[in-house]
Amino acid sequence: MYTHLLYDLADGVATITLNRPDVYNALHMEMSLELQDAFRQAGDDAAVRVVVLTGAGKGFCSGQDLKAVQGQRAFSFSETVRKQYNPLILGMRKLPKPIIGRINGVAAGAGCSLALACDFLIAAEEAYFSELFVGIGLVLDSGSSFFLPRLVGSARAFEYSTMATKLSGKEAAAVGMINRAVPAHQLDAAVQQVAGYYAQAPTKTVGLIKQLLNRSYESSLETMLEQEAQLQDQAGATDDHREGVRAFLEKRPPRFQGH
Repeated sequence: MYTHLLYDLADGVATITLNRPDVYNALHMEMSLELQDAFRQAGDDAAVRVVVLTGAGKGFCSGQDLKAVQGQRAFSFSETVRKQYNPLILGMRKLPKPIIGRINGVAAGAGCSLALACDFLIAAEEAYFSELFVGIGLVLDSGSSFFLPRLVGSARAFEYSTMATKLSGKEAAAVGMINRAVPAHQLDAAVQQVAGYYAQAPTKTVGLIKQLLNRSYESSLETMLEQEAQLQDQAGATDDHREGVRAFLEKRPPRFQGH
């Protein structure tokens, strides 16, 4: 289906794999457009309960493919960001399903931004994250200026951004940038455990929670209280809510169907 991605669906888990391992899955326009389409596909498919995003080979994503833009006469930074990256990051954040980032190697530049746009991050201890934009005289893009300070605080965000700090998976977990780091040989098992949980979770409810948390960044307490009230109506109308209540009263594990 895709030239630069692998897309697999099994047991409610859609796995999207960046597939340019010879360049550590560096992003170019074609791959970015395919990613946008893959996330739309995952969002539209009721069989998908959770998405896993990862990279083929030794890296997660090394950022923008600089060789791909060399020599382009009409190259525009702003247009590249607006067409290639912004719709992708917005699509990920608006996806009403959880996205697990499986960080198997380097996540640098726009690749680091791509990782931070995920909902749940698990990295190999040997992997590393770097906002290396400053090293080529560029500012953060693809959402890093939004996500990074919210995850690690403004002081660390400034340091990591202006010094292109390289953080191992273990260090990233310690400062709260990611959820957890595990030895490389345990990465698949750790991702499978979390993906398995979300594949059995009340998917629509998880999507509503994601929506609330997205809105909380810029909203007042009063606004969020009202949003909670409104979305609680939507959650309360789901089959999974009714199943959860039945399971609680019957003292058994719930069997959520995702709707």
